[in-house]
Amino acid sequence: MYCTRKVADDLIWVGADDRRLAMFEGVYSVPRGVSYNSYLLLDEKTVVFDTVDHAVEKTFLENVEHGLNGRTLDYLVVQHMEPDHSATIRTLLMLYPEAEVVCSKKTEGMLRQFFGDAVKMNIKVVGEGDTLKTGKHEFTFLAAPMVHWPEVIVTYDLTTKTLFSADAFGTFGALNGALFADEVDFFRDYLDEARRYYTNIVGKYGVQVQALLKKAATVEIQTICPLHGFVWRENIGAYLEKYQKWSLYEPEVNGVMIAYASVYGNTENAANILACRLRDKGIKTTMFDVSVAETSEVVAASFQYSHLVFAAPTYNGGIFIKMDEVLRDIEAHSLKNRTVAFMENGTWAVTCGKQMKEIFAGLKGMNLIEDTVTIKSALADGQEAQVEKLAEAIAETM
Repeated sequence: MYCTRKVADDLIWVGADDRRLAMFEGVYSVPRGVSYNSYLLLDEKTVVFDTVDHAVEKTFLENVEHGLNGRTLDYLVVQHMEPDHSATIRTLLMLYPEAEVVCSKKTEGMLRQFFGDAVKMNIKVVGEGDTLKTGKHEFTFLAAPMVHWPEVIVTYDLTTKTLFSADAFGTFGALNGALFADEVDFFRDYLDEARRYYTNIVGKYGVQVQALLKKAATVEIQTICPLHGFVWRENIGAYLEKYQKWSLYEPEVNGVMIAYASVYGNTENAANILACRLRDKGIKTTMFDVSVAETSEVVAASFQYSHLVFAAPTYNGGIFIKMDEVLRDIEAHSLKNRTVAFMENGTWAVTCGKQMKEIFAGLKGMNLIEDTVTIKSALADGQEAQVEKLAEAIAETM
């Protein structure tokens, strides 16, 4: 069996969907599945661009065999060594031992590290600006270190103006037969998953993404072939604009994301009051209960919104554990240039407000609203007024 689609007359998608995966990289939920993309070029020389995860190896190998239709494989271009794209290299090279592996110098070392001498590899190392001719097509290579591993290269087809972009410009979600972004309503149905993919997988490396975007801006791009998600052949500029914002840490929405943790409902009530007072002022809000929301969704919303509020109870003398996890994940992704406020709760020894601030202390460009709202268990004795005062302080910064 095989399942392939044509990207162009001589370029075939030979990847596969995985709808049974629960947690991508063991961290990020993928309820809509994920695609592992690989591409086969049928020129005078044949080329496979990256392989796939072990989970879809059988389908991938059948797709390649069908696409080659009896021909040999001349080149395997390895752009990224993360195992969801490199796991099937060993098997592919055992089936096509004459294939030459085209990769960066750092990738060469990783190939030896991952596979040792288990399979013979004929390696051709390429660097920035090097070219590869396959007949009608001529490819050049661009270094893309830390997008999002240090060995990454992307490949540009000078003939068709196609960018094989490795993990850049990808998205969560199985393709479900729709290979191209213009075959779905991407900005309605998939943009949130694209943002969640970018912010959580690549978001820490905004500087490096900016460097890649600047290189991409020097060439005409008619098609983008990423390793996850849809192929882009229309409205590419609109998607590049999103990457520009995300990599510059610029918010997309002038509004407030409120993330809260609540044991018995009192912190949640305070967060709801804050959201109501902000809505009274015409300010857009979104809310997350961090005990049930995916941390990756909160991280993505933190990139999306201009203002962030975190509300939590003190727990065992520290920050409620789920909120602590969220804050440290956001800090690990180097978010910057947001206005941030905190709300703390507790019956005695309320300390988590100070501790939450300390986690964000090293982030750049954060405008901190200094007065932490302190709730003594239930909202009483005029504590609603503190929440309303916070709403006023936030509104003044909008």
